[in-house]
Amino acid sequence: MMKKTLIALVATLAMGASTSWAQQVLRMAHGAAPGNPRSEAALKFAELVETKTAGRVKVEVGGSAQFGDDVESITNMRLGTLAFSANSQGATAGVVPEFNLIGLPFLFRDLNHAYRVVDGPVGAKLDEAANGKGLVLLALWDNGIRHTSNNKRPITTPDDLQGIKLRTPPDTMTLDIFRALGANPGPLAFSELYIALQQGVFDGQENPLMNVYASKLHEVQKYISLTGHKYETTPVLASRMIWAGLSKADQQAIKEAAVEAGKLNRELSLAADTELREKLAAAGVQINEVDQAPFVAKTQPVYDKWAAQFPDLVKLIVSEAGK
Repeated sequence: MMKKTLIALVATLAMGASTSWAQQVLRMAHGAAPGNPRSEAALKFAELVETKTAGRVKVEVGGSAQFGDDVESITNMRLGTLAFSANSQGATAGVVPEFNLIGLPFLFRDLNHAYRVVDGPVGAKLDEAANGKGLVLLALWDNGIRHTSNNKRPITTPDDLQGIKLRTPPDTMTLDIFRALGANPGPLAFSELYIALQQGVFDGQENPLMNVYASKLHEVQKYISLTGHKYETTPVLASRMIWAGLSKADQQAIKEAAVEAGKLNRELSLAADTELREKLAAAGVQINEVDQAPFVAKTQPVYDKWAAQFPDLVKLIVSEAGK
């Protein structure tokens, strides 16, 4: 009897070890602070993946650049050492330049307008481009319509940007926009931005209000000007090397989880876009509207430059946006 009991116990332990071993634990990186819509959606994604794969896949989320910043995450996914990233559009565009085109200046009226465009043929074209660089596009979450903050003066016309040292993400499109507007832009990792603004390395920066508030950038900025100069997605990407090792069923489940978590991300972003204006003003930041017309005129050469490089895709995006 004792011998049978021991055999049964060993068999049970072996089954448990097998079940544990069979579960794939895959890492997801992002650079957003806790409470940011990207952070909340990443946690939701992890929850949904485990549920939809019946526990076969577990996602470990490393926010605030715990698993590397956005640029490092792109590299690690292409090497097959990181599974997923809720990345920045700028860092993604550094490897897949077609992603720059979503950020053409003053392209979208509002967030819902942007969602309609990126969820159609434009998103499909971006997935094709990402695949060619060792990445799989799972979904396009939201990273908001971007505005400009600084410590020098309110920005009401392009002339007000003259001489402003402005931090941007590491993407060519944003640099092109602010050079056209007369600022002095330079790239810097988002994780280093607060200290750079605090120490005066940069006079200002540009981000959606949700990023400004979640990362407390308003503590080190006096003015926010609602320039609305560009829109950015949060590309949710997978390593193509790791993706190829997943079953078709798990691939489908993970894609569904990314899209479903993206709905939460967009809901939070839409709410933040209106609610945070009051909170930031209450925190003592001076907020001003701008007349976009002179900004639009100044940035027309940006369209000309990118249309020369990607004529078909620029034509598609502009057509889908109804410009």
